Amino acid sequence: MAHRRVPLLNRHIRALSRRTVNGAPLARNMLSWAKQHVEWSLAEGEYDDPCGVLMMVVDVNGNAAMTVGAYEPLEDTSAAALASRASLARAERDETGVAPEVLCAVADGSLIVDAAPDEPLCGAMTLVEQLAETCGHNVVHAEGSLPAGTVLLVSDEHGVVPASDASTSDADAAFVKLLTDGVAKLFA
Repeated sequence: MAHRRVPLLNRHIRALSRRTVNGAPLARNMLSWAKQHVEWSLAEGEYDDPCGVLMMVVDVNGNAAMTVGAYEPLEDTSAAALASRASLARAERDETGVAPEVLCAVADGSLIVDAAPDEPLCGAMTLVEQLAETCGHNVVHAEGSLPAGTVLLVSDEHGVVPASDASTSDADAAFVKLLTDGVAKLFA
């Protein structure tokens, strides 16, 4: 959340619509409830942190609950730590159909996404891809084969997080900054 609103809400709802529970897609009325509940809860709810993290849990029976927790920035943003988070997100993808975080690399002006070409992506990743393409950069999906380059994590919770131990060319650094700043504006 950012000041009692959810940036990219429609992108998040589209990503939610691609998720599955026990192999079955979520019901349309669940998606409608989710969007309506978010909008109403943010307008009328009492939260300790209006810039917290909105979480929705759907159980194996398709029942859902929402809550808001405090936002906690990542303590370790090394390439290894980001890759570890992305690995956990891929495990979630294997269970639900959509990973909430995706590992990427920027190399030679291209954004390489560690995802299959037809893989449903989280809301933040769809924005990052669109931003890159709009600015004239190539977007390549290459699941499991990221090249050397600036590693970054694209996350619905954290936005674009470049690896703290990355070294990059000036052109690629400018591209990473464009992605980071572009998403941060919406998350602020």
